[in-house]
Amino acid sequence: MAENSTEGTEFLLTGFPGQPELQRVLFWVFLVFYFFTLGGNLGIFGLIQVDAHLQTPMYFFLGHLSLLDACYSSVVVPQMLVVLRASGASITSGRCAAQFFLFTLCACIECFLLAVMAYDRYVAVCHPLLYITIMTPRARWGLVSGVYVGALVLTVIRMGCTFSLSFCKSHHLDFFFCDLPPLLKLSCSETKARELVIYLVALSVIMISVTVIVVSYLFIIKAILCIRSAGGRAKTFSTCGSHITAVALFFGTLIFMYLKGNMGQALEVDKVVSVFYTVVIPMLNPMIYSLRNKEVKKALRKILHRNKFLQGL
Repeated sequence: MAENSTEGTEFLLTGFPGQPELQRVLFWVFLVFYFFTLGGNLGIFGLIQVDAHLQTPMYFFLGHLSLLDACYSSVVVPQMLVVLRASGASITSGRCAAQFFLFTLCACIECFLLAVMAYDRYVAVCHPLLYITIMTPRARWGLVSGVYVGALVLTVIRMGCTFSLSFCKSHHLDFFFCDLPPLLKLSCSETKARELVIYLVALSVIMISVTVIVVSYLFIIKAILCIRSAGGRAKTFSTCGSHITAVALFFGTLIFMYLKGNMGQALEVDKVVSVFYTVVIPMLNPMIYSLRNKEVKKALRKILHRNKFLQGL
């Protein structure tokens, strides 16, 4: 009888089997990346909380994105480090399901949150005089709550479809963490119907988010083109540059990973892509938003100057 993954099964995460030297190098690389990710994202989140000039709708959403990226990375990277350190590690079905749930939830929230941030930029650029009136604290919390609830519902559906499968082909999970592609390869159940639902859920998350982002930026571009001075156009568009960069990086990798389907592509390719959106992008986001943002840099300099002054007392 097929053994279901929820009935005491343990999976063996193998990482890069047969390549211990590569795994040792990746361990230290990912460890350094993880420290930068936590420091950068929690630093931006803390900066937004303590600086009065950053108490605006845009930074409210950026604070949520920073905290989310710290959580997103923490769901996956510690498990990666254990696997790489020991050249493989076992994980119970319960922990595997929890990791898959939290990872999927964070990914869905990030998609929707980036869409909400695009809408925020649309209101700021196209309706600047009404920006504060529209983006009230109540409206902001309403948007964020909708993001969390919508992501939770879709994550539960995806989770149910994935972990209702039976895994009897092997318990060797050729991956760093419990992700969808390697789990589907271990299933001895009929997966076509469930795969269809799983990918429809992924498609709906991406399409809803991308539609909101594209429509918002079409209106933004139209508004920018109506500005007569080249300097005014550049200044207005620069407020959206960081967000556009973050959107391109995150959705580019997700679209490749989850809309290509389970077509027998080598898991090595999936591993590289998964590392990019779980390790690299959460580390890059703080740099993207801080290096291109004068207000964040100004707030950071103020904090550093204050600390130097306190140290001199």
